Parts: sequence; structure tokens; C-alpha cells
Amino acid sequence: MRAAVHSCRLKERGDMFFAAYIVLGAVAGYLGGLLGLGGGAVIVPVLYFLFRAQGLDPAVIMHLAVGTSLAAVVFTAVASTRAHGRRGSVSWPAFRGLAAGLVLGSLAGAAIADFLPGRALRIFFGGFELLVAAQLAWRVAPRPQRALPGTYPLALVGTIIGILSTLLGIGGGVFSVLFLLWSSVPIRTAVGTSAACALPIAVAGSIGMIMAGWEHPGLPAFSAGYLYLPAAAGMALANSCTAPLGVATAHALPIASLQRVLALVLALVGVRMLLG
Repeated sequence: MRAAVHSCRLKERGDMFFAAYIVLGAVAGYLGGLLGLGGGAVIVPVLYFLFRAQGLDPAVIMHLAVGTSLAAVVFTAVASTRAHGRRGSVSWPAFRGLAAGLVLGSLAGAAIADFLPGRALRIFFGGFELLVAAQLAWRVAPRPQRALPGTYPLALVGTIIGILSTLLGIGGGVFSVLFLLWSSVPIRTAVGTSAACALPIAVAGSIGMIMAGWEHPGLPAFSAGYLYLPAAAGMALANSCTAPLGVATAHALPIASLQRVLALVLALVGVRMLLG
């Protein structure tokens, strides 16, 4: 009898977390489409706290959050790119110039992440959240200074963006958008192109994190390397549906107020991540 009750409680607990993953995917998909952030800035910290609540091994929690976030960003990026592409707000020449570097950098970032302890990843991400919060709150954006560079400089920029994005478990939107704005790309095109750039980052980064964490002794059941499959599946059910809604909002409404609210949330999350 006790075994049956315990099993029932475990199932209810599992259903509760799966529902949380679905809600997280919906929110991250919407924000990814709206702001071009790829959703990872929201996904990683929430997954970190959910995994802690589930009692997963603290040594791999941050790695799992990063790898699983990258897998979820794949679906957000596909939906966002299609929606932005239909509106003509993707610069395909810029995307093609960055793509090879993004893939190479993402694979390198996964290898680097595997060597870093979870605490280092957490502190790195907490600092990043504070920087994104400041950028959103004060709407800091570089002034257009130049045209897009040539093939090799673009590939180098893509490599750097790929490394940083995979270490953080994000689609690279904050880096891509700022670089494209600096290169005189209009804001809506910068956001749309950033959404497209998130796809090679997320695909290559996910593969890299799976390979890096393969057969790690601290991984929970239903993991593929540093990818926790239940969380990835739950988020995938929702984020591809809400990303087009975020894109539509970005094209229809001013988003300054929402940016400030999100900045406050990210600042609080960043402080919490730094504190541990």
C-alpha cells in the first residue's frame, strides 16, 4: 500500500514538473519571438531552479539547464525565423556570413562548458543576466558605425557569438542583435536575423552538449548527455506555438514597457543566480 501511494506521489510530482516545462516553453517562445532573445535568458534560470526542486545532482544541474535550453531554442528559432521571414525581416546574406562561425563556435562552447564546474557556469550566467537587464532597461544599443563586414570577419564574429551563446545556453540574440545594429542593420531586420542565427547555434550547441555529457555518472534518468529529455519535450510542445505570437506583437506594438518589466525580472534572477 505504501509503495502504491509513493508511486502515485512520484507520478503527481512528475506531472507537475512537466506542466511547468510546458508553461516555461510557452513564455520563452513568446519572448523569443518578441525580443529576439531566443528564450534562453528565461529558460536557463527557471530550469536551474526546477532541477534543484527535483533533487537532481547539483554538480550537473547547470550543465543540464544549458544543454536543455539550447534544445528548446531550436523549436523557438524555427518558428520565429519562419514568422520573421514571411514579413521580410531576415537579412539572409548576413545570416549566411555568420552561420559557419556560429556552428563552429557552438561546438567549441560545448567543449569548454564541459570543463567548467557548475558554479562557474552559474556565476557567468548570473552576470550575463544583469548585463541583459541593463541593456533592456536603458535600451542600450550601439549606433550604426559601419556596413556589414566581409566573409571572414563575419565568420569570426559568428564564432565568438557561438562560443558565448552555448556557454550561456541561449540563442545568441542579445549578441547578434547588437552586432547587427552596429553594422547598420535596421532594428526589425536585426531581430529577425538574430532569430535565424539562433537555429545553427541551438542545433550545434545541443549536439555538442549531448556529446560532452555522454555517460556522465551524475546524470538523471531520461537524459542524453547534458540534455534532459522530459524538460525539452515539455517546452517543445509550447514554444513553437507562442513564438509567432511574439513576432506579431513585435511588429504591431511598442515594446519599451515590456522590456523594462523583463529587465527587472532578469536583474532579480541574475542576482539570485550569483548568490547561488
